[in-house]
This record gives sequence, structure tokens and C-alpha cells, in this order.
Amino acid sequence: MFNASPANRNIFTVSKLNHLARSILESEIGQVWLSAEISNFIAASSGHWYFTLKDNRAQIKSAMFKGANRKVNIRPKEGDKVLVRANLSIYEPRGDYQLVVEHLEPEGEGQLKRQFEELKRTLSAQGLFANENKQALPLNIACIGVITSATGAALHDILTVLKRRNPSVEVVIYPTQVQGISASQQICRAIEIANQRREVDVLIVGRGGGSLEDLWCFNEENVAWAIHYSVLPIVSAVGHEVDITIADFVADLRAPTPSAAAELVSQSQIEMLSTLTAKRDRLFKSTKTRIKEFQYQQLSLTQELNGYHPRNQLRQYMQRVDNQLTAISHNITTRLMWAKQANETRVAKLQQFSPRKLLTEQQRHHSLLSQRLEKAWLSAFEQRQQQLANSSHLLDTVSPLATLARGYSITFKDKDVVKSRVELAKGDVITTRFEDGEAKSTVI
Repeated sequence: MFNASPANRNIFTVSKLNHLARSILESEIGQVWLSAEISNFIAASSGHWYFTLKDNRAQIKSAMFKGANRKVNIRPKEGDKVLVRANLSIYEPRGDYQLVVEHLEPEGEGQLKRQFEELKRTLSAQGLFANENKQALPLNIACIGVITSATGAALHDILTVLKRRNPSVEVVIYPTQVQGISASQQICRAIEIANQRREVDVLIVGRGGGSLEDLWCFNEENVAWAIHYSVLPIVSAVGHEVDITIADFVADLRAPTPSAAAELVSQSQIEMLSTLTAKRDRLFKSTKTRIKEFQYQQLSLTQELNGYHPRNQLRQYMQRVDNQLTAISHNITTRLMWAKQANETRVAKLQQFSPRKLLTEQQRHHSLLSQRLEKAWLSAFEQRQQQLANSSHLLDTVSPLATLARGYSITFKDKDVVKSRVELAKGDVITTRFEDGEAKSTVI
């Protein structure tokens, strides 16, 4: 036996072991595709799905959470064969080995989807889906052709809607199989017969909802070409709103359901009555407008005819003569007034250039100039007097005599001003000038 000391043993807890096993499974194996049968299916109130995937030898527990199962179109049930994409994992609290499913589809549906996409690419490249190849629905549809199963719910829905909206519209049914091996051939034959008879204005081709296999006849290439070559406009109405088929792409118009197709190709009685009422109102308004136009034309013609009556012509000439006489009189009066104004203007100009007036103006001008000259001379004289007084005052202010008048004196030596005692020597004769005279002195 293997004996290891407690210090060398790598001891796990159960939760740590389960976590390690989960990490190894998720990292080493990761995502797988699995073909299996469903059993023990449970849809929890939380929205998650729990079920078992099995074959004839083994089984594994699986979970598909609501974020992923929300994308699945059909709800699985016991015994369904499915193809899943899942991640291998372990539910750690119980140590359960399980799959976490990310994608689920009925087994075989994947192959059909690949065929659908391949045919879609091919027909699109050949121009069958181009808008320029699509026809517009007629404005007035009196007869509608329906290509579908005579016993299906789709026909009942279409007829119910048409009866409710417009019971007067005619319906021609071209019964065909809409599921199974020969369904596509019957649909093509029904389209061909409808185009040969030309008894309807538009065709509705479709059926009720179902799985991808149930709707597959509308994904056949022969049906696509039959719709493309149809002279009659075709509305595709296959399955529910989420169901998309090749016929939808090729048809002139796609309806989400058979009932919606009946709505599209029919006009309700209420709408028709509203349209007729609107047309009646427009006709009444148009007629009323035309009557008013005719009345206006009649009035205009009557007025024009009255204009050519001799009496009216004579009145026109009389009025024209009166207008001309008035104009002549006005013209003469205006000319006389202009002549009078011109004469007054000339007299005014002669008076303006009269020698007496000019002499008077010159005398007044001479008087003004004399007054201005006298005023200017007096002003200049006063300015010069003021300047002289200012200068005298300034001269008196800076004069030495003014200094002497304030009690100061000036000492001279040989007519030079003595500014310092060092300039004097014993025996020098100096002269001192006062305001009122001079005094001579000898320096001791």
C-alpha cells in the first residue's frame, strides 16, 4: 500500500474536486454537437428547460437556459429526435455530469436549412428576387384566385376575411396539396391553369403554419420558377409571420399570414363606401365649380355684348369728347398759370439785381466792417494795455529796487557786488545802496 505522510497528501474538499473536474471538462472538451432523443423534459417556471438526452445505450442530463431556448421555434417533447450544440460541464452542488445546451433544432432540419440557403443564393443570383421583376397589384380587384388545400384552415381564414370585407368579390379556388412529395408539382400546375384561364385578377398562394418540413414544398425550385413566370400577380401567404420561404422572395408581394393576404387583396365595404362618398363629393364640387365658371362666362359675354350696343358706343364718344374738352381747359389754365409764375420770377430777379438795392447792400456791408474794425482795434488796445500792466508788475516783482524797499541793502566794492566777507580786506572802501540812497564805509 501507498503510505504518504499527512504533510505530503493533496487533500481535496468535495466542492473543490467538483470545481476542478468542471474546469477540466469545460477547457479540455468544450463545445460539442450531439444527435440524441429527448426524454424527461421539464420546463421550469423560471423559463429554463431541463431534460435528458439519450440513445439506445446511454444518457446524459442537460439544461437549456431561457436566454438560449428563447431562440427555439418549437417546444421539444418526449421522444423528439434533436440536434444540439452544447458545452460539457458539471453541476457542482450535486456533482452531476451534464450538458449546457446553447442551440437546439429538430434532427434533419439543419440539412433543410442548408438546402434552403443554397437555393436562395442560386435563385437570387439568377434575378428571381429582383424588384424590377415584381408586378404591382391591380387597383380594382373583382376576382381573386386561391391556391391552397381545399380542407385547410388557410382557405377558411381567407374566405372569412373576404366575406367580412367585401362579399361582392368573386373567389376561384384551385385546390392543391400543400404538403408532401407531389405538393410542389400540384402548386405549379395550379399556377399554370390560373394563367391559362385568366379568370382572376390576382392569385394567393399559401397555407397555414407548420414545421420547416411541412412548408418545404414552397421552398422547391419548380414552385419558384412557376411564380416567376406567372403573368398574374401572386401574393405569397405561407405559414405564420416568422415563417420565410423561397416563394415569399419570388412572389410579387409577401403576406405574413393567409388572413393578411386576404386583407391586402380586398377592399372593405366601409373603405369602398368612403371612397364612393369622397368621389361623389368631388364630383358635386367639380360640377358646382363648372356651373360657376359657365355663369361667369355668360356674364362676361353679356357685358361684352352690351359694350357693342350703339347707345353705349355713343355714350363712350360723348364721354370721350367731355374728357378732351376738360383736358383742353385744364391745359390752357395750366399754361396761363405757368406764364404768370414765370413773369413773377423775372420781376423778382430784376428787383434782385437793381443798383439801388446793391448800393444799399454795400453801405450796410461797409457799416458792418467799420463796426467790426473799431471793435477789433479797441479789443487789441485793451489786450496790449493788460500785457503792459502784467509785464510791469512782473518787472517790479523781480527788480532789486523792490528787494531794497523791503529793508534789504546791496554792498558794492569797486562797482562789484560783494557776496562774501572774504572778498573784503581792512581799509577797503565799500558802498551800500538803500532804497532811498547810498552810504560809503571803510572796512576796519
